[in-house]
Amino acid sequence: MKITTDIRCGDSREQLKSIPRDSVDLVITSPPYADQRKNVYGGIRPEEYIDWFLPVSKQLLRVLKPSGTFILNIKEKAVNGERSTYVIELILAMRKQGWLWTEEFIWHKKNCYPGKWPNRFRDSWERLLQFNKNKKFNMYQEAVMVPMGEWASSRLKSLSETDKTRDTSKVGSGFGKNISNWVNRDKAYPTNVLHMATECNNKNHSATFPSALPEWFIKLFTKENDTVLDPFMGSGTTLLVANQMRRHAIGIDNVAEYCEMVRSKIHPVQMHLCDEDGGYETVES
Repeated sequence: MKITTDIRCGDSREQLKSIPRDSVDLVITSPPYADQRKNVYGGIRPEEYIDWFLPVSKQLLRVLKPSGTFILNIKEKAVNGERSTYVIELILAMRKQGWLWTEEFIWHKKNCYPGKWPNRFRDSWERLLQFNKNKKFNMYQEAVMVPMGEWASSRLKSLSETDKTRDTSKVGSGFGKNISNWVNRDKAYPTNVLHMATECNNKNHSATFPSALPEWFIKLFTKENDTVLDPFMGSGTTLLVANQMRRHAIGIDNVAEYCEMVRSKIHPVQMHLCDEDGGYETVES
């Protein structure tokens, strides 16, 4: 099967309407945060953000497959000495819209510059909120397993009787563990904290994903020939990674400069076909 990349320049709220219902396996995106990217995206006020974003999330709910996942990279900032609540309010509004808020991942920026303000330290992490349409969704956990780590050589050397049985959580969470299950294993499942450095140089965009970030979620929630959508594609990192991993990709951005930049990145290895609504379908040559 040929891998396609569809690049659309325009407002996501309108461009998403032409994407078929239940056709996307994974949405991963980082929209403009409230009061940021004013020179490029106009800057959306925190008190206006929910009304601005809900038409987008409504369309994403329509185009996402019942088995699909939506990963939203977003972060509230501090205003007048306290954190803004617009992200929390957005989560609650999306739940009313029909989304399930199933998980939250933390992206720890390993190379964050140090800094200090009178009442806080510099942020070195961002949220990655996971939303789904159903409680049962595609998830390929084995694809993101990690080496066991040095802890295994000592922790698994001499097991107690408790380690050999399912030890129910003492805080009543319902979770439990059986340490003996990990004896003689080479890999373990990761945590929901992702330690990845930022990549802001040479991409002509002020807020760029590290390639490893979309790659990790694409591995976790899709397989080859699935479709990945980024409705705020920016420099196109998600599309390029998806294409390299043999996933179909759809990208939308309202900045013509970014659309052309992404097309130029794909152009050396692939052929562009202009579609009827002005987008580009890129077909593997």
